[in-house]
Amino acid sequence: MEAWREESLNDLINVNLVDDLFVRVSNAASSLGFDYCAYGIRLPLPVSNPKVVMFNNYPLEWQKEYSRNNYLSVDPTVQHGVRSSVPILWGRDEFAPVIDLWENANAHGLKHGWAQSARDSRGVIGMLTLARGAEQLTLQELESKESKMHWLVQMAYAGFSKLVTMQHLPESQAQLTPREIEILRWTADGKTAYEIGQISGISAATVNFHINNAVNKLGAVNKTQAVVKAALLGFIT
Repeated sequence: MEAWREESLNDLINVNLVDDLFVRVSNAASSLGFDYCAYGIRLPLPVSNPKVVMFNNYPLEWQKEYSRNNYLSVDPTVQHGVRSSVPILWGRDEFAPVIDLWENANAHGLKHGWAQSARDSRGVIGMLTLARGAEQLTLQELESKESKMHWLVQMAYAGFSKLVTMQHLPESQAQLTPREIEILRWTADGKTAYEIGQISGISAATVNFHINNAVNKLGAVNKTQAVVKAALLGFIT
């Protein structure tokens, strides 16, 4: 386990391109006996329709079928991953509410799979799926490989969450000052600029100056959106 972990870690930690990272995660999945690998990242913004970024090496026809039928919105493994970080094993019972998805996946050679999600304080959720078409996943195999699979979930999350948020959610890299964070917290509590000024010992004009700076850094259109972004991205906790 330690040798495999060290080799895989060296393969993953210095990757700067997300496509290269997926190739390396796929290689690690293959070394664990899986034909296919998928990784999905759900970002916390926009609030009304969180952005999802996906990578996979599934058969091309299945990728088209999955997209055409909007299976992402009903996929029970995805729904489970959003709610829980406990691993889920594919099975007919788990896919019973959307049996056509299960049967179509089987028809494209995706018959046995395992998935687990990971998340952090920014509200970014990532899920690794490992799948194959031949041998069923036995309890014995899971017991022998699951520690490596869990470790791969965490390492993949560390890489994908960093690279995907940098590309698709640049405001997550905003450098807010302690004062800006303090004022956003009070704003989130419903305090006015005058009230925040009284609490912090500064003028209302200075409060508004810091709020405007935070709005600009977070790419927000107003202070309400700035507070929401700051909260969802873990700046104010």
